[in-house]
Amino acid sequence: MPDIKELLPFLIPLAVAEIALLGYTLYHILTHKTYKRGSRGLWIAVVVIGMQFVGPILYFLLGREDS
Repeated sequence: MPDIKELLPFLIPLAVAEIALLGYTLYHILTHKTYKRGSRGLWIAVVVIGMQFVGPILYFLLGREDS
């Protein structure tokens, strides 16, 4: 089993990307009023609970209203 220090060069950028995607998604949800499906509360819950890339990706695929 690999030591945690061996995995850090992979885990740190992954964690930074995950947090950045979560932040941008929450910003987008809070600054827009209309969504294709669901409501603001639903998408915030989906994004926060499904934080590990799945929630934000679902929002951008299914919930974001096209400009």
